Amino acid sequence: MSDRALSSTKVLDLTHHISGPYATKMLADMGADVIKVERPGSGDPCRALGPFLGDDPHPDKSLPFLYLNTSKRGITLNLKSSDGQSVLRELVKWADLVMVNFAPATLETLGLTYDSLKTINPNLVMVAITNFGLVGPYRDYKASDLVEYALSGLMYIFGSYDREPIAHALHQAQFRAGTVAAGASLIALYGAKIGGQKSTGNLVDVSIMEVMAAALRDTFSQYTYQGIVRRRSPRFGMVLGRSVSTSDGYLIPTMIGAGTDWEIFAEFLGAPELKDERFATQEDRIRNARELDEVLRRRFAEHRKLELFHLAHAWRFHFGVVLTPREVTESDQLDHRGFFVEVEHPVAGRLQYPGASAIYSETPWQTSRPAPALGQHNSEVLGGMLGYSKDDLVLLRRAGAI
Repeated sequence: MSDRALSSTKVLDLTHHISGPYATKMLADMGADVIKVERPGSGDPCRALGPFLGDDPHPDKSLPFLYLNTSKRGITLNLKSSDGQSVLRELVKWADLVMVNFAPATLETLGLTYDSLKTINPNLVMVAITNFGLVGPYRDYKASDLVEYALSGLMYIFGSYDREPIAHALHQAQFRAGTVAAGASLIALYGAKIGGQKSTGNLVDVSIMEVMAAALRDTFSQYTYQGIVRRRSPRFGMVLGRSVSTSDGYLIPTMIGAGTDWEIFAEFLGAPELKDERFATQEDRIRNARELDEVLRRRFAEHRKLELFHLAHAWRFHFGVVLTPREVTESDQLDHRGFFVEVEHPVAGRLQYPGASAIYSETPWQTSRPAPALGQHNSEVLGGMLGYSKDDLVLLRRAGAI
């Protein structure tokens, strides 16, 4: 097997929760040597984030933590202690990249600013993920996924116009920020190596608010160039392009594709009533949207979702299916491409994880090890890599530094 794409890249992971660990997971699964640093005792707060395997709130059974920290080595380090800071400086010298997602004020308190770290390693690339960026009037404000959606403007366009705005479920802003941070870190590392100038390091400032706001590209353009404020859609007149009930779930029907003719669409659906003069033109269909919705909902409810999905593509309509989590894991498409992987964890056992979102022919993606137990690699990293003796490690542990 060829070396993986990032096998020569060394990453010091000082992140926690979701955004930072997801970014470093992406690098680790592509071969980077990622050393994850956790606080002694409690570790990454993500270890307390459910759901837990078997509903057992064990720090090594948090499903988000297990997924977000594959392929990494894990150590404990008290960044507030002088001994911990001493070990940290050695790790910063070793690293090509340091990833952090502490609040800006915390970075300053811990001496983890880019200006501080580049005195230790002038060639260092540092990526900082924060809610609103390292500078600006909001830089010290706290935020959640919902807050990021709201302040980015993205939330304004989701939901029905006659209801309150909504956001996507779970931690989408965090995962999106992690994806951007991983890509940005590679750009910075690549530029440092082949940019044609002597490397002096780089600070990458990733604002989650800006990451989410960037998703409003067409919405911003409409306002900037035309003064149009895009709003949420009404709940009626939008069956096509929205989820609709079938006999066994939900479908996403559209008129997109080769067969955009309304007459052909009516024949495909076996619904001669769609040829009524009330629906003859696009203007008629908008004017009679409520009646149209009733016809479409009744017809779609007569079919099974996958049956109609495959039939639609045979007619060259671009339909989608709302799959349940179980149906996703059983997808013949994902199975054919080997998307899901199984990882054996010493505490959690053998679990199935989402795999790579891209396939590399020469530098394959691979989950090389399960998420580390708390402090699992202290001896390997501090002793074997940095040269600390067993007695040194005992003293560091007694002092609460590891």
